[in-house]
Amino acid sequence: MGTKSRSVVVLDYGFGNIRSAERALAHAGADVEITSDYDKAMAADGLLVPGVGAFAACMAGLTAVRGDWIVGRRLAGGRPVMGICVGMQILFARGIEHGVETEGLDQWPGTVEPLRAPVVPHMGWNTVKAPEGSRLFAGTDEDTRFYFVHSYAVRRWEMEERGDHIRSPRVTWSTHGEPFVAAVENGPLWATQFHPEKSGEAGAQLLRNWLDSF
Repeated sequence: MGTKSRSVVVLDYGFGNIRSAERALAHAGADVEITSDYDKAMAADGLLVPGVGAFAACMAGLTAVRGDWIVGRRLAGGRPVMGICVGMQILFARGIEHGVETEGLDQWPGTVEPLRAPVVPHMGWNTVKAPEGSRLFAGTDEDTRFYFVHSYAVRRWEMEERGDHIRSPRVTWSTHGEPFVAAVENGPLWATQFHPEKSGEAGAQLLRNWLDSF
């Protein structure tokens, strides 16, 4: 099946570059709808969770539209979800901003913290180090650059490696002052700290890869 048959809901909870995401997904071949409707978000082939701004505010907006339930129930059923920027950060256990700790969706252990770098925010193009076998970064190479805009990041990956049949998440890293998590692939849950919708053809390739994964 081609990507044009994939329906994707961009979850509208008051935060994120939803129009940019809508255009980029449509360009990649998806049938896109922007909505906060619970039933439509549950029924779509894929769900995109964008996010810009503060962790706590995004979590408040997400829970106001039952986005926490939507993400949890979709993942419990193996249904694809992708988070972008703060939409990735809120998938972790907690965020700390200005000394205030906010609970996240806790899909992965870990803490979103201020970046420790000479220049913050991290704004502009940067390379990433993707793991071997990454489906998200298929068709790109180590020199490919993606567009970042953020002051906070996950600086430590805290999920223990599994030795059984369960496949460990594939974690991609980037560096700005220090290494930080740039993307995660974990079964039906994928996420990027950078903005694929603002990353030109490289970002379009990633979105096509996501659509081709379901």
